[in-house]
Amino acid sequence: MTNTEIRPFRIDVPQAELDDLQARLANTRWPRELPGLGWSRGVPTSYLRRIAEHWQHTFDWRTAEAALNELPQFVTEIDGQGEPQQIHFVHVRSAEPTARPLLMVHGWPSSFAEFTKVVGPLTDPVAHGGKAEDAVHLVLPSIPGFGFSSLSGPGWGNLFTVAGGFAEIMTRLGYDRFLAQGTDVGAGIVGMLPMVAPGRVIATHVNGPSPYPFGPALSLDGLEGAERDRAERFNAFREDGAGYLHIQATRPQTIGYGLTDSPVAQLAWIVEKFAEWTDPKNELPEDAVDLDQLLTTVSIYWFNQVGASAAHSLYEGMQAYKAFAQPAEQPAEQSWDAGGWEAPPAPPSAVAVFAADLTVRREVDPTGAHVRWTEYDRGGHFPAMEVPELLVEDMREFFRAQ
Repeated sequence: MTNTEIRPFRIDVPQAELDDLQARLANTRWPRELPGLGWSRGVPTSYLRRIAEHWQHTFDWRTAEAALNELPQFVTEIDGQGEPQQIHFVHVRSAEPTARPLLMVHGWPSSFAEFTKVVGPLTDPVAHGGKAEDAVHLVLPSIPGFGFSSLSGPGWGNLFTVAGGFAEIMTRLGYDRFLAQGTDVGAGIVGMLPMVAPGRVIATHVNGPSPYPFGPALSLDGLEGAERDRAERFNAFREDGAGYLHIQATRPQTIGYGLTDSPVAQLAWIVEKFAEWTDPKNELPEDAVDLDQLLTTVSIYWFNQVGASAAHSLYEGMQAYKAFAQPAEQPAEQSWDAGGWEAPPAPPSAVAVFAADLTVRREVDPTGAHVRWTEYDRGGHFPAMEVPELLVEDMREFFRAQ
């Protein structure tokens, strides 16, 4: 029987786990580095050794843990697919009487810790250069299989199921209607919220939606300027940068052994994406984001052994995505909403595109459905870590009008 109670949660990694991490880092077997390759074949050994040494000798998990525990955290069980799913979330209530609830969903390879720099500005805008009417009550859930939401079983990677679970959390918190924001897979979950919770979503905001990664290359015909540049970069990503996605979307269990047994493998798996997906003007990941904040996310993956479960979650999400994707040659009657089901009216929506994003509006918004579309020459896939002030202001301006 599902326990619907919302229970307080506090992070407390056993010291034995920290000691084990130290021992594993100290005993790493490093591959040789071929000269002159740089980042062309993945993360260079010389670079990763330096980051691993920082993780081992300089990064302080207990300090990061204490900072995260300053955020009010909770867990609750949700019915869904098979076994009840325990979902972890942060819930920060604003002191402003007019504050509205905002559900904010992380992506991969990330966690709720991605949002620590925007918690204050969103919940207490007056103290951060904003207006009282911009305040929100902030809810930051951990996607099943990520962070402290351990994956209970198959089915919980389906984005519809996750969206339904998150809507139930908002119900239990007493929020009948709410705003929603998401990044990466979180953007997919946010996009499905109006379907699973019709009439409850006031407005949605997402950053960096990408064209379907397993489809054909994008045509460059008619594209100019930044749109053409992003399309060219997407085509290059599709050919040379989506290996991680193919592996996790087809063999999550196999890659999971390395991610669970080797902290350096988990570190490389995440650091590579921060190198490739952050603002291209930055040479190295730590030039784009705070290194200790990055290592906090890596540590969450390591201590909770969610490298494998996040891969399983992505596997199920991509299976659902493939089923709902509509290739050009597919007959319309075979589309995902065939059979008489009609989608409820969509709430107002906005998209923020940052410098490293591969978003091509012609592909992701062919009908111009989004009421706000903003492009920036800074930032990347992790704007809450890279350019938190830009993300917060974009959200404020959009949500203020809704």
